[in-house]
Amino acid sequence: CQCLYCNATTDEIGTCWPRSSSGRMVERPCPEYINGVKYNTTSKTFSHVGKKCMDNGTWALKSNYSNCEPILEEKRKYPTHYKIALIINYLGHCISVGALVVAFILFLCLRSIRCLRNIIHWNLITTFILRNVMWFLLQLIDHNIHESNEPWCRLITTIYNYFVVTNFFWMFVEGCYLHTAIVMTYSTDKLRKWVFLFIGWCIPCPIIVAWAIGKLYYENEQCWFGKEPGKYMDYIYQGPVILVLLINFVFLFNIVRILMTKLRASTTSETIQYRKAVKATLVLLPLLGITYMLFFVNPGEDDISQIVFIYFNSFLQSFQGFFVSVFYCFLNGEVRSAVRKRWHRWQDNHALRVRVARAMSIPTSPTRISFHSIKQTTAV
Repeated sequence: CQCLYCNATTDEIGTCWPRSSSGRMVERPCPEYINGVKYNTTSKTFSHVGKKCMDNGTWALKSNYSNCEPILEEKRKYPTHYKIALIINYLGHCISVGALVVAFILFLCLRSIRCLRNIIHWNLITTFILRNVMWFLLQLIDHNIHESNEPWCRLITTIYNYFVVTNFFWMFVEGCYLHTAIVMTYSTDKLRKWVFLFIGWCIPCPIIVAWAIGKLYYENEQCWFGKEPGKYMDYIYQGPVILVLLINFVFLFNIVRILMTKLRASTTSETIQYRKAVKATLVLLPLLGITYMLFFVNPGEDDISQIVFIYFNSFLQSFQGFFVSVFYCFLNGEVRSAVRKRWHRWQDNHALRVRVARAMSIPTSPTRISFHSIKQTTAV
């Protein structure tokens, strides 16, 4: 008789099953990680997963992972805090997206304030919108997809990291513009918009491409998301970001030094706008820098320091877009003045239309009919 067997295969978790004769229950060691959860691989009792090779030479649809024992010591000591931190993350990103979209529309519609400085603000806000949208897409990725390392999942991570890098390069553009205008006293009319667009959008491209190639060949796992100890591919894009932050802090130091001396007594409208822009950058750059640097000092221990870290980091990371919108748009004097003018103009036009409509709806009086008749008679 002909002997049937099941061909070698890989199941949905990633466990490899060798070629086996029909009718056998095959056992394999439990994987170290399943859906991001660590499992016990040393226990004699709970360390094997089973799969049946059916009599007809096909594998059973499901593998039996019930004997695999999860290790729940990590991040299970304070589960409530992690749930609250996740809620803060979602709430902060939702509020940020709402504020960023309003700020984007204001810069789009208010053409009267479309100078180079505000165009830079507008591009920074755009990068935050795109970054937050990609963050929401990342949250939709299932753990199984994350473990299977699907190509489209890796693409989403790559695009998200690209917008993260553009955030910091546009903050660099903010600092570079202020430094050029205030410290170098270079006329802003001579600055070219395409140079800043190239720095903000184009320079991050080769950085992220190099990172993606490194991930593909050396760390091609878990959708390329997250950084594990001892792995250095993420420094391909994190290194330039840190360098940009350090350069921007140098820029701000020089800008503040000049403002404290030369520009203190000046009261021109342009100087006042520069002062406000510097104040906004002084607030936002440390804010963005601190949240990014916290990534490298994660306590990693399941204790009070870890709880404080996740609350602090969740709040600052998720509300970044909101802070950028407030300081660069909603508190921007030019934007507020232009909005007031638009509002007053709309009120005047609305009032005029109401008066015209009322005048058109008033019935013709007998006196006017009589006068009109007299005028026609005279004409005849």
